[in-house]
Amino acid sequence: MNKLTQNTMVKTQFLIVLVAFLASCKVEPKQNLPKRNYTLVWSDEFDGAINSLPDATKWTYDIGTGSNGWGNNELQTYTKAPENVSQDGNGNLVIKVIKNPAGGYTSARLKTEGIFTQKFGKIEARIKTPSGQGIWPAFWMLGENIGAVGWPKCGEIDIMEQKGQEPFITYGSLHGPDYYGGNAITNSYRLLNGRFDTEFYTYSVEWGENYIDFFLNDNLYKRVTPSDAAGEWVYTQPFFLLLNVAVGGGFAGNPTANTRFPVSMSIDYVRVYKEL
Repeated sequence: MNKLTQNTMVKTQFLIVLVAFLASCKVEPKQNLPKRNYTLVWSDEFDGAINSLPDATKWTYDIGTGSNGWGNNELQTYTKAPENVSQDGNGNLVIKVIKNPAGGYTSARLKTEGIFTQKFGKIEARIKTPSGQGIWPAFWMLGENIGAVGWPKCGEIDIMEQKGQEPFITYGSLHGPDYYGGNAITNSYRLLNGRFDTEFYTYSVEWGENYIDFFLNDNLYKRVTPSDAAGEWVYTQPFFLLLNVAVGGGFAGNPTANTRFPVSMSIDYVRVYKEL
């Protein structure tokens, strides 16, 4: 084999690997989006004093272990104790997962249910997520009619969820009637460099009557429309927000002896906009 042929083969192999890698990232170019103008309608910048609880006029909590580990066989007990959820005095909300001497776990799950909902617009948060086998951080939304119709008929928008053992991949998903759990509409974004547990990233959706676009920073990595749903499109009603860190469950699996505790998720802000 001459040198020219060898160089050509090397370049071809490199291009094949590059194309495969870029395809795995599934990033859609933002310039294909129509221009959308937004105005801020709700936010929390978490500028409270150190060790203070989040603003009670904006957030409430899910407490306890839920039904069957919140329906996912999760291991944690949610509390509203400052040890599990508080502001750090530096402009962040911190959700901390603690392993107690008996081997149990405590964490926190905040929500705006009964306080604030939003129908359409842009919903975003700037977050540094924890890592470790079995750690499951999330920023998400549920339809406000969940009490009347239950899940998944109410709809769920997972703006960000991650498996702590893969701190370079984030997921955006929709759960609804006939497409939920393992059949949810899901896409992932894999970082080219860096990790989600070492710096802050901005996670957002832009949501209209007939689309939901998922972003990491300024990168659109998933666009979902009603034609993508295997069942009813239920994203035309108000939804409330949730922030939590779970332990174990079907998505991330259970922690191992190598999973270090405590671990924390830091949230710089949560902001909600409506389109002008």
